[in-house]
Amino acid sequence: MARLKCPRYNPPMRFFVAAAALVFASPVLAANAPPQLAPYAARQLDKLMPRLAKAGSPEAAKPIESQILVLFNQSGSASIDLLMVRAAAAAHGGDNATAAKLLESITDIAPGFAEAWHVRGMMAADADDDKTAIVYLNRAITLNPRQFQAYADLAGILAEYGDKKQALQYYRKALALDPYYDGLDKQVQQLARQVEGEKI
Repeated sequence: MARLKCPRYNPPMRFFVAAAALVFASPVLAANAPPQLAPYAARQLDKLMPRLAKAGSPEAAKPIESQILVLFNQSGSASIDLLMVRAAAAAHGGDNATAAKLLESITDIAPGFAEAWHVRGMMAADADDDKTAIVYLNRAITLNPRQFQAYADLAGILAEYGDKKQALQYYRKALALDPYYDGLDKQVQQLARQVEGEKI
C-alpha cells in the first residue's frame, strides 16, 4: 500500500509554515518555561481539538487544522521555539543536514517536546531510514497523543512494512482526531478491506 500523501501536510513545507508562524504567535512565551508544550498552547488545543472533530466540512476544518499545527510547535521555551524556526528555515532551504543537527539538539535539550520528535521522524522517513522514523514517530505520539499527523505518518510506514493491523489502528486514531484530514478516510477504508475483509 502506498504511503498516504496529504498535500496540506507534506514535509518539510508543513513544518516550515507551522514553525515560522511561531514568531507571530501570542502570547510571548517565557524563556525559562518547561520545554514540552506551552501552557497557553495546551489550553487552546483543549478548545480546538473538539472543534476540529465537529467542523462539519473540510473547508471549515482547514483553518482549525492550521491553528493546531502552530500550537503543536509551541514548546513553552523561547529558545527551543527559536531553534525550531531555524531548523525549519534550514529544511526549507534544502539544508537537511543542518536541520537534522538542530532537531537533534532540540530533543537532547527538550526530550519531552513531541513536535521535534515528529519532525525528526519525518526527516528520517524522507531519508529512507524507516526504522529510525518508526522510533521517533512512536515517541511523538506517546508525548502528544493528539498529533493526528504523526499517527497517520507512522501508519503509512507500518503499512508498507506489512503491519497493516497496527497501521489501521493508527489511521483510525488519526481520523478520530481529524475527520477531515485529506484522503485519510479512503486510506482507512482501503486498509480495512485488506485487514478485516468486506463487510456483509
